[in-house]
Amino acid sequence: MKLRHSAVIILSALAASAATAASSLPLYVGQPLAGAKVMFGDFDVQKPLDGDTGRMDDDPKLKSAVVEARRTAKDAAGDALGLKWKDAWFSTVRIESAPLDLRPYLAKGTVSFDLKVNELAKGGLNFRVDCGKNCERKIPDVIPARAAEGKGWQHRSYALSCFYRKGDDFSAVTKPFALDGTGAGDVEIANIRIDMAGKPNQTCPDYRTISVTPSPLNESWSLDWWMKRHEAKLAEIARRKAAGERTELAFIGDSITHHWEEQQPELWKAFYGKYNALDLGYGGDRTENVLWRLQHGEIDGIDPKVTVLMIGTNNTGFRQEAPELIYAGIKRDIAEIRKRLPKTKLLLLAIFPRGEKPDDTLRVLNEKVNAMLPKLADNKHVFFLNMNKAFLAEDGTLSKDIMPDLLHPNAEGYKIWQREMQPELDKLMQ
Repeated sequence: MKLRHSAVIILSALAASAATAASSLPLYVGQPLAGAKVMFGDFDVQKPLDGDTGRMDDDPKLKSAVVEARRTAKDAAGDALGLKWKDAWFSTVRIESAPLDLRPYLAKGTVSFDLKVNELAKGGLNFRVDCGKNCERKIPDVIPARAAEGKGWQHRSYALSCFYRKGDDFSAVTKPFALDGTGAGDVEIANIRIDMAGKPNQTCPDYRTISVTPSPLNESWSLDWWMKRHEAKLAEIARRKAAGERTELAFIGDSITHHWEEQQPELWKAFYGKYNALDLGYGGDRTENVLWRLQHGEIDGIDPKVTVLMIGTNNTGFRQEAPELIYAGIKRDIAEIRKRLPKTKLLLLAIFPRGEKPDDTLRVLNEKVNAMLPKLADNKHVFFLNMNKAFLAEDGTLSKDIMPDLLHPNAEGYKIWQREMQPELDKLMQ
């Protein structure tokens, strides 16, 4: 009875809040929402668009990057915003406001805007709504946005619930909308609004199942090489099979695994050449991308003694996904590997530490996943190894001497990986 009574109180409060909320929030309709401002920039440096144009080319970390924002015209002068960028892996133009309570809009509300794509052959878009401190939700738009290039203004409308995850706090949102660009591009946006009741004309993936739904990696920076790498790996497997070469060891993962052969080929050969090892790491991959690759032949035709799997940090970094959903994705990948390689022993690695300090938001998420991973090991076919302490100082900090970008190991980092894993690998290879 107490739970039911509490639910009634909560629903009544939301209903009352909805009754007093405006039917529409014009975030940028001709001009910013009262009291709001337009910000633009790259990942590290952002500043207000005070005049009709603004340029950001002074980020010391990205000396060749240029991000330009402008007030442009759809129906009247200044009623639209433009964003042009190049050599910036991330660019943004966003609305920043006083705290807004978006909870009354969640049930049937929509986020809508008009979009004009001038140039995007080498870029992609994300539409973003923040959900409190260190919390953001975004919808990627790469292939459809590229298809819209040169076709004039198009209306987009998404259910606000597309940007919501269970547990998010929408009670005081200060960044209610952002248009983020990747790669290079030139786009314009107008009539940005959140409506109490609207009709979406766009769909979004179900955040509860995306980590277990097989998919290629369709990002602006991956389209030129990702599928080509997949095809090259299939060809290499076919060549080995035809030549009678056995692959005794395979690594499956994301860029941290990919960089073994891409950036540390001498170490890769020195450490794992004797196993005729196969590197199946792809930069940017998430659990669903690994699943797609597994289902499209990447471990068919090989019979390794051991397969090493580490995946999940991009689920964390790109979507800030809930730990249980990342865990579900890893579990699904393991099931697919076991199905296709039933005789192979699988060594599951904890997701490596990221961020400088132990309380880094993304590291905390990864560690919550790591705490769940031992449940996937049966110590007969699947084994778990957590070597993360070897990368960290006594106070838990991560040094740039090991991971210069606080995510990817350098040569010293890879030597630590090999040193810490080799005793377990020796046991499993016997």
